[in-house]
Amino acid sequence: DGMNVLLIVVDDLRPVLGCYGDKLVKSPNIDQLASQSIVFSNAYAQQAVCAPSRVSFLTGRRPDTTRLYDFYSYWRVHAGNYSTMPQYFKENGYMTLSVGKVFHPGVSSNYNDDYPYSWSIPPFHPSSEKYENDKTCRGKDGKLYANLVCPVDVSEMPGGTLPDIQSTEEAIRLLNVMKTNKQKFFLAVGYHKPHIPLRYPQEFLKLYPLENITLAPDPWVPEKLPSVAYNPWMDIRQRDDVEALNVSFPYGPLPDDFQRQIRQSYYAAVSYLDRQVGLVLNALDDVGLSNSTIVVFTADHGWSLGEHGEWAKYSNFDVATRVPLMFYVPGMTTSSVSQGKRVFPYVDPFSHVLGLVPQGQSKKVVELVSLFPTLAELAGLRVPPACPETSFHIALCTEGASIVRYFKASEEKVEEEKNVCDDAYRCFNEEPVAFSQYPRPADTPQWNSDKPKLKDIRVMGYSMRTADYRYTVWVRFNPNNFSADFEDVHAGELYMVETDPNQDYNIYNNTSHGYFFKKILG
Repeated sequence: DGMNVLLIVVDDLRPVLGCYGDKLVKSPNIDQLASQSIVFSNAYAQQAVCAPSRVSFLTGRRPDTTRLYDFYSYWRVHAGNYSTMPQYFKENGYMTLSVGKVFHPGVSSNYNDDYPYSWSIPPFHPSSEKYENDKTCRGKDGKLYANLVCPVDVSEMPGGTLPDIQSTEEAIRLLNVMKTNKQKFFLAVGYHKPHIPLRYPQEFLKLYPLENITLAPDPWVPEKLPSVAYNPWMDIRQRDDVEALNVSFPYGPLPDDFQRQIRQSYYAAVSYLDRQVGLVLNALDDVGLSNSTIVVFTADHGWSLGEHGEWAKYSNFDVATRVPLMFYVPGMTTSSVSQGKRVFPYVDPFSHVLGLVPQGQSKKVVELVSLFPTLAELAGLRVPPACPETSFHIALCTEGASIVRYFKASEEKVEEEKNVCDDAYRCFNEEPVAFSQYPRPADTPQWNSDKPKLKDIRVMGYSMRTADYRYTVWVRFNPNNFSADFEDVHAGELYMVETDPNQDYNIYNNTSHGYFFKKILG
């Protein structure tokens, strides 16, 4: 009788959380989860944009295998009929449930969130989601705008609510249903915030007085950044408040005071999200399932907050690719919980909160593509086999290896232990590596550089992150046959973690890259 799974996926959340060492943010409920979990401080998404990242970690395949780099194809038709993580749990007797944004909606999940393959019942979407990009933000003049920075009075919103509030209510309702019908469940809850617009209940602004908000440590475009690597943050420019600033294309910059307002609202949206997570975890306690449910908390990718003169995702930098990732496994990350004892009492983000430290922390570099085999192993299911070199014809296999082997190591603080490489998939001298990639339409920033459609992709930036460096090569890409030509390198980047943690000093041109290049070729 295996464990239930509660998977919480957040849209565009970089690890600005207390449990990741952020001193400004108020995230007491997520920190409380971390205090009972193993926390991975070096976890990375495979592509820093919603649909490709989600299809990648939900299928356990990399973007070159899902062939989804944009929003406009369904992998089962366009690449291969790959089983998904929820589908695998469903086929193993679980009731699988989707609430909010789990798959990216639209053609990339067949307009139905991959139902009925992945889910036992039709996925839930909050009714207020359709107002997300409407003019609901009150400006200084009292008129309504579609702004980027958008603190609101929830009672004035259409329906008197917000999407994430509705998703929380539905998740709690489903937990109560599952309690009574006693079937094992896999419940995925996808939160929208802090995805833009930064629309959240205005009281959360109180947590972040503007005078406490700084600019990014490196708010300028690095001198040696190849132009192909830069993302011009078009989606932000299209919001009414940013458009009014008339910022020059492609490098901006945004005025300092507005940069601080964006950062302030991002933090406020994270605290609003923390409340939602706290309410769901509190409900897990209420229904008595905290000691029989694995909880995973992660995001689809990060989000730049002015670093490198960039905003939004759409790049290979750590700020765009790094995600929070933590696993609560009853009896493994915590001693087993006695019946009736609360593990996740709700904590009010507005009351003073003591900093809680993660139960265990691993600095091992890991990838979201490993989530599928990891969850399978934790739940006691057969771990899907590792994919061969090409796997378009194989329905069930994964391109990431389970990371359960790192759980124990962190506990005993044996960080030096050699990694066991169960599968040979890109595992060099047993040094863990995370691969990310990003497509571009040209070598210089264009209006469609952030989100090129497949037919317009001309360059692919393949990036590898180890404990010591991030190395990226931008190579010619042919969208007609999905081929990358590593003989035709348009630009490169190399950042050393120890001396340049913010990735501001590209030393690609003053380094011989033979060693790195061999590795990225796998």
